[in-house]
This record gives sequence, structure tokens and C-alpha cells, in this order.
Amino acid sequence: MNKVNVPHKHMVQVAQVSDVQADGVMVVHAEGHAMVSDRPSAIALFHHQGQIYAVDNRCPYMGFPLQKGSVKNCVLTCHWHHARFDLTSGGTFDIWADDGRAFPVEVREGRVWVDLTPHTKAKTYQHQRLVDGLEQGLSLVIAKSVIAQLAADEGPTAAFQTGLDFGVRYRRQGWGTGLTIHTCMMQLRPHLHTDDRPRALYHGLSAVARDCAGEPPRFAIQPLPSTPVDFQLLKGWFRQFIEVRDAQGAERCLASAIQAGVETTQLADMLFSSVTDHRFIDGGHALDFTNKALEALDQVQGENIEGILTSLVRSYAQAERMEESNAWRYPIDLVAILERAFETLPDAISAGNAKRESQENSNASVEQLIPVLLGDDPDAIASGLLNALRQGCTADDLAGVVAYAAALRIAKFQTNNDFRDWDTAHHTFTFANAVHQGLKRVTSGELLRGVFDAAMAVYLNRFLNVPPARLPDPTKRVEAPAKLLDELPDYLDRQQQVNAAGNLVGTYLYSGGDPTALLTGLGRLLLREDRDFHTIQNLEAAVQQYQHWQNHEAGIHVLVATARYLAAHAPTMRAQGQTYEIAARLHKGDRMYEED
Repeated sequence: MNKVNVPHKHMVQVAQVSDVQADGVMVVHAEGHAMVSDRPSAIALFHHQGQIYAVDNRCPYMGFPLQKGSVKNCVLTCHWHHARFDLTSGGTFDIWADDGRAFPVEVREGRVWVDLTPHTKAKTYQHQRLVDGLEQGLSLVIAKSVIAQLAADEGPTAAFQTGLDFGVRYRRQGWGTGLTIHTCMMQLRPHLHTDDRPRALYHGLSAVARDCAGEPPRFAIQPLPSTPVDFQLLKGWFRQFIEVRDAQGAERCLASAIQAGVETTQLADMLFSSVTDHRFIDGGHALDFTNKALEALDQVQGENIEGILTSLVRSYAQAERMEESNAWRYPIDLVAILERAFETLPDAISAGNAKRESQENSNASVEQLIPVLLGDDPDAIASGLLNALRQGCTADDLAGVVAYAAALRIAKFQTNNDFRDWDTAHHTFTFANAVHQGLKRVTSGELLRGVFDAAMAVYLNRFLNVPPARLPDPTKRVEAPAKLLDELPDYLDRQQQVNAAGNLVGTYLYSGGDPTALLTGLGRLLLREDRDFHTIQNLEAAVQQYQHWQNHEAGIHVLVATARYLAAHAPTMRAQGQTYEIAARLHKGDRMYEED
């Protein structure tokens, strides 16, 4: 006969029955319950209908003392936000409030004993609470669940996967801003202070919940009954379906490719090829979303690959194409310039490959390309890119140069522009970064077209640098750069400190400041603000570009750019951070509103 492991009860004597009966409600501090320093948290004992009930005295919503509430028909109502709880189980009738904790009570010889045994299924419970928080859009519940799961050493991947699966299932339009924020936060985690990592996961999960709120679910389209294992055929089908804006046909094709066992690298090639068949579609978002979906798959080792990748298809089919945009057609037909460049692109790639094989390539042309990219001649830009390829510049390096040029538009952004113009420069930068990251993943002539698209977007954004803001002076240095980081939060507590923040970051780095500490500091400053899609995107892309350029002055300029962008979008109300702090204090067992 198998033995069943039954946890031993942890019974603690807390009061005399007569005292609880006389007072109706009594607060006790039971040793072993949610210790904070040397002070155990409070338990509220209620005498109701001849029985004694015990619950955590802190309301799970905001920590208000439940002893100040009222009981009727075994329902405890908190008088602060009027949340209602079952006295027996601690469960709430108001889902936004979250469940409280009740403790089994035994009466022995006129004394009250409570059982402080921890939950035996805490992991399952916290997972379900996270799902509840996502379904109901409850940021506090999400925060509490994340903090509890990470405190139990479960690691972030399970919670990240839960949010990922939820986001691709419960939003008909598929992959959107919420899942992008969610993935950006996961990507930023290694660069954050340990204390900020749960906060980042909370921000990402809450963004998913907000993006899915009120949305109908997305129903998956099944693969073909029998799928030909011919990647080129599947890729051709997929691109044709997107060309004619047939989202259903394209999704079925992609699902069939996944079921046929096509490798992830080939699937990425299929997606990147389609998303660059037209110019800068959806203002760059579609390609950036594609890159983020692939990065999310990396984080979860390919789990739910079909759900994640098929969530991208609708955005491809419905996207605006810049061939349809006046800005890309008049007064100069940029699309025609690009189409001519694409005709010679295969030859340029072949010439460059031959150069590299003979070890004759030089990066001199790449260094000279920046002023061309920031210039006002789109023909020269296309020619410059082609020439760099012919000289042996790799697709990866060329994409990095264009991403750097896009970052310079932000670093030199003139604050006299309309505030919304920040996003014009931002979209080009994140698109260029996505192309760069994609080319690190796959060798694709089709995706290389995205480098040219990004370069033309940089050209179109030239008015944002008239006149250009000054880059930080490389000769201005301080002896103790670490002290500058202490000043940076003050700039983000005030509006219109764009130039001051950028100059501080530049001086810090030129003075030999630790870039790792700077990235950690920028991450903390990002997380104290309310969630903003573009600001989160911007910092995450800047971190990736800094890793590419960290041994070059370009790396400094990239971080100057993101510091300026962050300063332009701060301060916010910071309400989301307040919610997280409440969740953290409740988890630690703080007495939120109790008098000593």
C-alpha cells in the first residue's frame, strides 16, 4: 500500500476563546506567520455565529486591516474598497481584490489554535492566480503572482511562457504591442539589477493583459491534411498569399510548414522574406514584431512555435505598404530607387563574398557611409550601400551601420520638433535594429532589402535634425564618473531635460564610466515609469546595438540617443510602480496600515 505524504500541521496557540467571544474580533501576532524582521504579521480572529475564524489581517488588495471590516452571513467586507471575502476560505467574491488567506482553527480547552502550515500546492495556486490576473486585467494580482513565483526559485521562464501563450491566444489581431513589451522585458532582464527583474516581468505580463482586454480570441487555422515537405514551395505559397492579402491562406501555409518539421531558421527566412517583399510595411512594426516573436521563441526553447509564429500573419496581410505612401513616392520616388538597387543586389553580394574570400575587403567604405546615410541624396544612399557590399562588408555589419545612423537621428533630435516626431525617429531605429538582429539569425538576400528600407527611412527623417542637436563633447571628462549616475534620476524627475540627460550619459562614458552600471541604471529608470511601448522598445534596441558597437564611439552615441528618448518621455504618473510596490510589501508581510 502506497503511503500518502500528509504535511504535519503547524499549530500555534494564539488566544483564549473567551477573549475572542467578548471582543467579537481580535488581532494576534502568531510566531511563524509571514515574519518581517522580528515582527510576525497579524492574524484577525472573528467570532461569528458561534464559531471562530482566522484570516490574514491584511486585505490582499491593499493591505488595509480587515479587523476594521464587518461580517455578515460569514462574509467579511473590507471597509476600504468594499472587497468581500469568505471567512472560511479567505476567497474573495471580488476578483480584483485577490484571495486572502484563511487559517484552520481548532479550539482546545478554551484556547484558540491556528494552523500555519504553508500551502501544499503553492506553485499551482500561483500559476492559476497569474492566469486569473491576465484574464481579468488585474495588475496587482499579476505582480503578487510574479513575486511569489520568483521568490520560490521557479525562474522567469514559466511565467513568461504563460504570458506568451495567453497573448497569442486571446487577441484576434495576433502579435501586438503587449507581447512585444513582454519580450523586450525578458530580453532586458540580464542587464537589470536583481531587484528589478521581477518588476520587469510584471510590466511585461501586465502589458499583455492590457493588450488583450476586451479582445476576441484568435482561433488557430489547422495545417493542410497532407503537407509537402518542400520548403521553397511552402515559402513561395506563403509570400504569394501575403501578396494578395490572404491572411487565412498564409496562416494555413505557415502552420503546415511548422507541422512538416521545417527548421526554425527556415521559418524565420520565410517570414522575413514576406515582410520585406514590400517597403517598410506598417511603419516598421511588422518586421520588429517578427524579430521579437523569434526572440521570444528563443527564450522558451521553441515551445508553442505554431501559436507564436502564426500570430504574426494577420499583421503582414493587413499592413500599409510604403509603395502606397505619398512620402515614399513624391517628390522623389524612393520605391523606384530601391527597386533598381534590388536588381543589382545579388551581384553586389557575390562581389563582396569574393572580396572576403580573398581577404581584400576593407571597412573604410563603411566608416565613410555614415555621412552619406545622413545626407539628402537617396540615390547616393542606395549606391553607397551597394558599394559597401561590393567591397566586402557583411550584411550583418551593414545593418549595424544603418541602425547606428538611425540612432544618430535620435541622438541629434532637435527638441523644437513636434513631440510626436520622436516616434518617427524611433520607428526607424527599432526597425533597423530588427533587421540587424534578423540578419544575425538568417543569411537572407530578401531580408537584406530591409537594410535599404531602413536607410530610406533615415533619409526621410532628416528634417528631424534641422538644426542637429549637439552630440556630447568627447573632451569633457570628469574624474569620478560614477557620481554622474546618481544625478541622472533627478533629470528624469523633471520635464524637458533631454539634452542634459544625453550629455550626462556621454560625459559618463567618455570619462571611463562602467557601461554595465549605466545599462542597469537606465533599466531601473525605465521601470519606475508607467509602461510606454515605444520607450521600452527603444531601450531594448539600444542595448542590443550597444553590444554591437561597444568598442566604438558609435556605442556611446547609441546610449546617448536612448537616454534622450527616455528623458523626453519622463516623468509619468508612475502608478504602475506603486502597484508593484504594494504587491512586494504584501509578499514580505509588511504591516501596511496597522498601528503599532
